[in-house]
This record gives sequence, C-alpha cells and structure tokens, in this order.
Amino acid sequence: MLDTNNVSPLSVKISFNKLLEVYEKQAGSKDELRAKKAQKILAMSEQYPELRDGFSDVTLLDTYKNEISYILQDSFSDVLTGNEIKAASIPFQNLIFNTSSRFEKILDTAGKDFELKIRNMPEGHMYILACIVILKFHYKIDVDFKRPLYYDIPDAKGIMRHYRIIYNADFTEIVPTEEAKEITDEDVDQLLENFDNLELWKEKFPPNSWVCKGFVISNIFDVTADVSISDLKSTLLGSSSTQPKDENFIEEFEAIFQSLFNIPDLKVGFVAYDPEEDSFEKIHGEEGVQSYLLFKEEKANCTDSLCQNSYSKLLKENQYYALPDIDKYYKMSGGIAPYKNLKEQGYKSAILAPIADKGRLLGVLELVSTRPKELNSINANKLIDVMPFIISTVLRSKAEEENYIEAIIQHECTSIHNSVYWRFEKEARRFLMENAKGNQTSFKEIAFKDVYPLYGQVDIKGSSIARNEAIQTDLIIQLSLLNEIFSCSLKEEQLPVYEEIQFRINNHLSLIKEELFTHSEQTILDFVREDVHPVLEHIETRSDQLSQLVKDYRKNIDNTTGGIYDHRKNYDESVTLINKSLARVIDEKQRDAQAMFPHYFERYKTDGVEHNMYIGASMVQGGEYHPIYLNNLRLWQLQVMCEMENKYYNLKPELPVKLDVASMLLVYNSSLSIRFRMDEKRFDVDGTYNARYEIIKKRLDKSLVKGTKERLTQPGKIAIVYSQKKDEREYLRYISFLQSKNYFTSNVEIVELEGLQGVSGLKAIRAEVLYKKGGDEKKVYTYDDLMQELKIS
Repeated sequence: MLDTNNVSPLSVKISFNKLLEVYEKQAGSKDELRAKKAQKILAMSEQYPELRDGFSDVTLLDTYKNEISYILQDSFSDVLTGNEIKAASIPFQNLIFNTSSRFEKILDTAGKDFELKIRNMPEGHMYILACIVILKFHYKIDVDFKRPLYYDIPDAKGIMRHYRIIYNADFTEIVPTEEAKEITDEDVDQLLENFDNLELWKEKFPPNSWVCKGFVISNIFDVTADVSISDLKSTLLGSSSTQPKDENFIEEFEAIFQSLFNIPDLKVGFVAYDPEEDSFEKIHGEEGVQSYLLFKEEKANCTDSLCQNSYSKLLKENQYYALPDIDKYYKMSGGIAPYKNLKEQGYKSAILAPIADKGRLLGVLELVSTRPKELNSINANKLIDVMPFIISTVLRSKAEEENYIEAIIQHECTSIHNSVYWRFEKEARRFLMENAKGNQTSFKEIAFKDVYPLYGQVDIKGSSIARNEAIQTDLIIQLSLLNEIFSCSLKEEQLPVYEEIQFRINNHLSLIKEELFTHSEQTILDFVREDVHPVLEHIETRSDQLSQLVKDYRKNIDNTTGGIYDHRKNYDESVTLINKSLARVIDEKQRDAQAMFPHYFERYKTDGVEHNMYIGASMVQGGEYHPIYLNNLRLWQLQVMCEMENKYYNLKPELPVKLDVASMLLVYNSSLSIRFRMDEKRFDVDGTYNARYEIIKKRLDKSLVKGTKERLTQPGKIAIVYSQKKDEREYLRYISFLQSKNYFTSNVEIVELEGLQGVSGLKAIRAEVLYKKGGDEKKVYTYDDLMQELKIS
C-alpha cells in the first residue's frame, strides 16, 4: 500500500487514465504508425482495468511492471535512457518507479541503505503544498507555490551530488470526495495569511478528503556545480573577519570544493599577501585554515615561495597557475619553490588562484590533491564562477578588519577616556539629529570648565646620556670590525683604495671616541652603507679568511638599520620594559580610583611614564562633586607614585641596562578649563591664563634647587612641586600618613626652586621613598640601602 503514515488531504491512486486518454486521440490519427502504436497500448490496457481506474497497492507496480513500461515508452525513450535522469513517481510521496537506466545506476551507486528524500522539506509542509495544489488546480486560485526541490545523492567517491527535480503533472487529476469542504473567498484570505498554521489547513482540507488520481514524471538534473557555488556564496556571506567562525567552517568549505571538482580528498588553503613587503603570510585566528605554499613557515617573501613563472602569473597577470604534475615540475626545476613545499607534503597536483581586485592582489587560494593531473588548467576554469564571491568576501573581511583596527586604535590611543565618553556621545547624537533635520551643523568642540589638574611623572634619569653611550659603543665596535677586515685585505691585495677607506674608518673612529654629535650616527651609517659595504662584496671573494671575517661581521649587523644594534638594543629593551611595567601599575590602580569618583585620566610613555588627571563637577554625568574627591585623588596619586617606584627597583636587576628613575608630581591649586583639540585628538588647557599650568609642566623636569646646581628630581625621592602654603600643609599630612604605612622615611625636606622662564615662587617637598624588596612588606629599604642590597645580590 501507499504510505499511510504520510497524512495528506489527498488520497492518492496510481492511474494512467490521463495518459491513456492521449493515446485514445492518437489512435484516430492520420499518421498510420502513430495510430497503430496507440491502438496496441489501448488494447493492452483494456486487459488490466486497474491501470486506468487506479490502485493504491504499490505491489501492483511490480505486477504490471512490463505493462506500465509499455504505456510509458513514449515518455521514457530507450534511446535517451542512458543519458536522462528520469522517473515516474507518486505525487507528494517519496516513491518512484520506471526509472531511466542512468537514474537507476545513480541509486545503485548510493548503496542499499540510501533512502531517497526531498531535501529541506519541513514536517507539515508536504500537507500544505498538497492543499495549495488543490487551490490552484481545482479552485483556479492563482497561488505561486513553486520552489526548487532537490535530491542529495552520494556518488561512488562518497561526494554528495545535488539533483534538481522538475515535475510534469500533466497526467494527474484532482477530485473532491464527500468529505471535502467547500472553500470560500474568506477561507482563501485566511489561508494566505497563515501559511505555517498546519491545523488551519487541516481544518479547511481534512485528511483524505480529496483524491489525486494519476502519476507525475520527475525530470532530474545534476546541478552539483550550481549548488556548490550557491553554498559557497551562503558560507562566505555568513562569515566575518571580526567574529570567530564555526569550528566546522573549513571542513564545510572544503566539502563545497570537493563537490565542485569531484575530488573527495581535495584540500583548500589560503595565504594572505602583504604588498608592503611583497610577502605571503598565514592567516591567523581562523581555526583549521592552512597554507600549503608556506607549509611550516609563518611568512615568506613571494620570490622565495614561487618560481619566476608562477610569480608572474599570480602577482603580475593575476591569473591562476596550474600544476598538474608536481613531481615532474620538481625534477625539471631542480626542486625550487613552489614545488618543493608541495612535494614534501605529499601533493601531486595543485591550482594556485589569485584573489585579486582591480589588479591588486589580496591573497592566493590554494587547491591541492594527492593524485597527479586531478587538478589542471582545464578544471581550473571552474573557479571562474566562484572567485567573484571569494574576492567579495576577502574585500569585505579586509574592510571589517580595518574598521576593527581603527576602533582599537581609537580605544587604545586617543584621549576619549571612559569618564568623558558620555559628553562625546551627547554631542554626536545632537550632530546626527541636526543633520537629519537638514540643518547645516558641525561637531562642536568638547570643553569642561572648573576642573582641577593633577600631573605626575616617573622619569628615567640620564636617559639621553645612556642612549648616546649605547649608540657610541655600537658604532665603535662596527668601525673596529671594519678596520680589522681592511687590515687583512691589505695583506692580500695592496690596493691604495683599501688604504683610503681604512683612513676614513679611522677618522670616524677617532671622532666618535671623543664625542657623539647629533648627526654622527647617520653620517657613519651612510658612509658604511654607501662606501664600505659594496667593497665587502669584493673582499669576501679574495680568500677563505676574508670571507669568514665578512661573514662574522654581517652576523652582527641589523638588517633594518645597517649597523650594529647591540648596546642600543639593550637600552631600548630596558626603556620598553620600564615603561610597560610602570604603565601597568598605574593602569591597574586607575580602576580603583575611577570607582571612588569618575575623573579624566591619560598617561603616555616617553623616557618614563607621565600622566594627567582632571577632576571636577562638569565631568560628572548625573552625580555630585565635592572637594573631598580632589583630596582623595591627590593622596591616591602620591601613594601610586610610591608603588611605581617600588615596581621599578624590583625590576631593575632584570634589566639589560641598569638605569635609575626619579619621580615628581605637580600640585596646582586653581581650577581651569580644558578643551578637546580635534586636530590633535587630545585634551589641552583652554585659554591664555590657564596656559601657565602647561608652561610649568614642560619646564619642571629641568628645574634646580635655588642657589645650587642640584636637580630637583633625585633617585629615591618623590618631588612634590607647589606654590601655595595650604598645598604644603596638605601634602605634609599625606606624607605623615604614608610614613605610618612604610611608604616614606622620616627624611623629608622643603626646598625653593630657581625661577623658571615666566614662572617664579615655586617650592617643593622632597620625600625619601621606602622600598620593599620582593614584596616583603616588613623589610623596607631606603634608596641607598636598596642600591647596596642590589649590588650585593
């Protein structure tokens, strides 16, 4: 029997009545051959009335197999049976019969356990579709219910192939039973508004209330390539560079290409192109994405990854490069790239396809196979239809990445701090609203009035001297090595030009040992790069000894600068470590400070770490400000400066260059206004009067104690600069409190400062810091004790 579990408004009977009616017309045709054939079919059918009347018992399909085949011979031509994918089937059921020989082979290849089903047919939709057929063919309601229907059937290689089904329903008829309900215009309106309401459809079209008598012819077409391209498009459209992809993304992606190329174990790789360095680099952050060109390398120059021919094809012509026989090309080329890496991975054929837009290479799509000739210049043309989607996705991904990077830079590098973000957001909303109304407006500058500034710095002492000494030492070493090479060269060849170059080397050595000028480094490096290095290429060919000397020299040369970068590197690394460590301390402590009361904060790295803070009522959104919060922030700042000092001197033993730091903070008692400078992307004081604060900040680190040549800032002490007596009293209280917590010793002094240009009357408290080595809270040291302890350890 037909599937009774498949509930439907239609009671289906297999019948050939409509087709036999066609033969009845042909039986009276003037075409004698056609008429005789039709008469024979009709005569045979009269012996088996079930074929015309209809039957529900599917076993009769086998009983009348030959007769049915005879009736259907015009619809299923023997001449085309090996080419056409075709079958007769039962409407709205997964039951087929009288298949073409090609379709039969496809099903046999799929295996005995394979169950033929229409793809993506949700439960209940078949019932609703049957109802729509009744509306269209019986009630003549113009409802467009057509949608593409597919079979997914695996082939001999296990690759899933996709087939589009086109139904010919000319030989079916639909009639109501006594159980059928009459459908009104109101019913139709209600049904059109409620497609997914299965119960409503069942109410209007009760199960088995109509009869569908006949059969349909399924014309089936292999649309694997089209479906693969569609799947690829859907997969790529759903991807994003800024969001993690599904863990099965690359497997699904490869499955699409395996289906497209009919290669079950085809592998797909990607490599990104960096035009600045003319290099390929692996794509990071995407699970499972490989590069078969780069293999074990993370990044490589294009000329090292490609041969001359493939380089020209991919980068200059933006055309694919097919390698049908990698082993053959490997032998012919002597084992150069790209054949070397591909062969080592066991691949025998490959296609490298440029992902390029308007002549601009973005990356390379890599297709590889373990069998020779499976990938070649012929099937490479299949990429013509898919590359536009890949290119579009890569362009979208790059745009998203650039936007994301810009957002990170905005977040990390500008002065739009969280505490004042609300004010920028408010102005942005006003700006958008005015533009929406058609009003010409501009983004107004953001300003905050009556805020109190706090400034502090932990400065690396003698950084300029240490930097110059490092540069000087590296240059002396480099010139000395070159001097040795030319001395040996003169023993091999008595060339006056060698003597002349050595003379200039020694002149530079003499000058650099005496003093390093601003231009010295660049002058020497230009001389070495332009006049000395080209000669070394000749010298190294004269003897094994000279070759080794030049080789040893080059090992010490930094490729970026063209000079020795050893002592300078140690200095740079030391400064970087100091800055990172100190910045981390104040950044972490800032979270606590913001929780106490919101305020503006910025810090920046120079030779040390500086920070600015502003606090006031105008910076608070929906909150109340009290002067106690300024006092609190000042105490917090002083305490954090002590902790930054401690952090540094615990770090000092690990530094390549043992530098010192000195700390200072500025107390400014008057409120001022600050304005966000759009061009500089940072806050600055607003107005001429307020500019005095910035002048003091810029000149303080060079200030001297009055009547002496002693610098204000000293290692082991924090200098607190102020101008008002009440500020002095306030900070002496803070120091006294922090002494009780072992932050400072009792060594506290008050000094006057020499007048700065345009600024006079400044004083400073210098408080000696207590240090805790290794985080031991009980064991504390003065600066001198700590230096002695570090020296001993």
